[in-house]
Amino acid sequence: MQTTLMIHDGPAPADSDILRTGGVPLAPAGFVWPVCGCGGPLQFFAHLPVEDGVLSVFLCQNDPGACEFWDATSSANRVHLFPREELRPVVVPEAGLTLLPTASAIRTQLVTFDPEEADDEEGEPDAYDVARSGWKREPEEQFGKQREVLGSLGGSPSYLEDDRLPACPSCTGTMEFAAHLEEGMTRETAMNLGGQLGYVFVCRSCREGAFLTD
Repeated sequence: MQTTLMIHDGPAPADSDILRTGGVPLAPAGFVWPVCGCGGPLQFFAHLPVEDGVLSVFLCQNDPGACEFWDATSSANRVHLFPREELRPVVVPEAGLTLLPTASAIRTQLVTFDPEEADDEEGEPDAYDVARSGWKREPEEQFGKQREVLGSLGGSPSYLEDDRLPACPSCTGTMEFAAHLEEGMTRETAMNLGGQLGYVFVCRSCREGAFLTD
């Protein structure tokens, strides 16, 4: 089994077109900054280039815990799938919690493991869980450097029940899983996910996205 982990890779230019958390979103001309149902602007979390565009992830942080950013149908989160061409830094609203304190670069690391060697007595091992928990673990260490892991790209959603898979609001079909998101390394770089694992989904034909947490 294989998992493509996303690993923290130090500071990043705020407007770079690379895998990153934080910084300024890049979007086509005419982009309007998303607003939560509470009336405040959403905070930009992640810029995730994928094979057919860029996933841009936003969550509400105006009053953490008050707006349901964990719910895929809530106005408190937004995922855009932008075409890669003609992206530009957008104008950031002057008020509200809109940006993370620091932009962090992400590098990818392909992790391969043998399912038969995974220690999971309850059934088939979860690929993301095994890859993350074993990241940089030495044979005699109890823990690896798991906080370096900022999530993963592709694969399947970790421990998410089928009845929670979001439907596309345009075509009503089940969305495709795109990425996991973890909170991050430090207070300055972290995305506030309420201590939960984040899931990013996309409907590529409709160019719609969705977000939820476990």
